[in-house]
Amino acid sequence: MRIGIVVDSACDVPPDFIERERITILPVTVQIGQAVLADMRNEEATLNFLHDHVAKHGIDAETTPFTVQQVHDLFLGELVLDYDYVFCITTTRTRSGIHDNALQASYSILNDYKPVRQAAGNNTPFSLRVIDSQNVFAAVGVLAIEAARLRAAGEPPPKIRARLEQLALSLHGCMVPPDLNYLRARIRKRGDRSVSLLSAALGTALDIKPVLHCNRGETEPVAKIKGYEHAAERLFGFAAQKVRAGLLTPTLCLSYGGELERMRALPGYAALRATCAEHGVEVYESIMGLSGLVNVGIGALVVGFAADGPKFA
Repeated sequence: MRIGIVVDSACDVPPDFIERERITILPVTVQIGQAVLADMRNEEATLNFLHDHVAKHGIDAETTPFTVQQVHDLFLGELVLDYDYVFCITTTRTRSGIHDNALQASYSILNDYKPVRQAAGNNTPFSLRVIDSQNVFAAVGVLAIEAARLRAAGEPPPKIRARLEQLALSLHGCMVPPDLNYLRARIRKRGDRSVSLLSAALGTALDIKPVLHCNRGETEPVAKIKGYEHAAERLFGFAAQKVRAGLLTPTLCLSYGGELERMRALPGYAALRATCAEHGVEVYESIMGLSGLVNVGIGALVVGFAADGPKFA
């Protein structure tokens, strides 16, 4: 059986993984003034757009996920011909409309695919499953990588589906945002009031950086740490602690809102990589997708993994 994997462009995974595993992207379109780019997880295009537009005007950006009709057309035009079963893994529905759009589109896709496949000489059934990762950014990448691993191992779709849905409950995405005022402005634009004006002003004045944690669709601050580099070091240290305790997949994902060389120069990074190597955990690094970057700010650092236990320590 030919199994396909689809993710939205806010799923942070490296370009070589996308190419090697033939991952299909549901793009999010980013518009800043007259500048428009469909985020297809092209890191060079993301960095160019970042330097040209995001740094000065990112607060005013508009992001638009694929519509129901666009998802429908993508599947009917390509995926129902290329695959027999497709897993569509999305950013948590609490933070993006792409999950609900994909889910709604799935009903019409399953109604409309037969004539398309028959015209190509294929009379076998087609199936798809939309899976809410219940997480964001690098943590969604963990689920996509596990889907590819299970596919390569020859696991059947029901087993893959059960594993992914169970694993989503144990995904953890932890982020250090660099600029609270920027983050507050962006989330207020999206109707979220979780970062108050007072906390943003105080945090900026005192150089306090929160560690934000996402699990099961809920995002909350779990620590407040003075200084961005110290916060990054604490986050890397926490991830190393979880690696030593044992992850639920042999995978850890890192994403960063800018050039990866800057992330690799942060304190604690080298120690985390050494811990992962010691425990057989593969690290996947990527530049944050453009849609995520404009929402959380240049320099945001995210760690994603699957594990049991406390949120942050």
